[in-house]
Amino acid sequence: MNFQFSGLWSAMFTPTDATGAPEMEQLGKLTELLIAQEQDGLYILGSTGQGVLFTEDQRKAVLKEVTRITAGRLPVMVQVGALTTAESVRLAQHAAAHGADAISSVGPIYFTGSAENALQHYRAIAGATDLPFFPYQLGSNTMGDISLFIDRLLAIPNVAGMKLTTGQLMEISSIHLKAGDRLQLFSGADELMCHASLCGAAGAIGSFYNLWGPACQKVLRSFKNGDYELGKSFMLEFQKAILYVLPNVWTFFRKTMQLKYGIDIGPAKAPLGTNQKEWSDDEVRAISDRIDSVAGLIAV
Repeated sequence: MNFQFSGLWSAMFTPTDATGAPEMEQLGKLTELLIAQEQDGLYILGSTGQGVLFTEDQRKAVLKEVTRITAGRLPVMVQVGALTTAESVRLAQHAAAHGADAISSVGPIYFTGSAENALQHYRAIAGATDLPFFPYQLGSNTMGDISLFIDRLLAIPNVAGMKLTTGQLMEISSIHLKAGDRLQLFSGADELMCHASLCGAAGAIGSFYNLWGPACQKVLRSFKNGDYELGKSFMLEFQKAILYVLPNVWTFFRKTMQLKYGIDIGPAKAPLGTNQKEWSDDEVRAISDRIDSVAGLIAV
């Protein structure tokens, strides 16, 4: 399929059972939901999907189930970053063999975070398949001189874009000004999805789009088409909600998905979500309804 790598993509949850293993029935329900919402793509097994906390075999099983269900209905980008480059390469090759449309990877984990290490890691992964490759950068970490880093990144085969989780919009602008249309940039900061589009981002990948995908997609498209007032009012309310729920975000994710869609994403894998408080049904409904209301999807 000749998919476009742009628009709004959920950084998809990976539902878990009581043992912390992927829960395939709920995974299937979530995949079908995001397809029905006509999201522009799915980003699986990133940090929201707790990817690096699963075994290699579990990650492969999740990918196979998601691509079995999507079956060309929307693009799937899989995060293959792991503790070792060798495992990342194996996951990339598995992704290519089982229907993924693109691969992504964080830089080297835990070890020296230099630009050279990151580029070598990316080069090995990108060269393992013919799939479009989207490095996942956490801010300017490991990039150093952005202009030089992008020059070297563009020399790697199959590099098609980047996922940029940064609150520094100038970093997105710097990369876009350097690479132009040669890189499709995704903002990984949910709270800046509209702002990032002004800096050259072609799309947004985020955790909260699992919860409020239709609202966020409507606002992002409207903003790009010139509706500044909707963008402003929504983004301020969206940011307010994110700031409020962030200290207990994993329990908020679970409760909201249960109440809004009847999907149980399960407990977060420790240490994620440790000691987070439980939310009341009424508070979660009020927050969620407010988001949908400001987007113009419901009246409250």
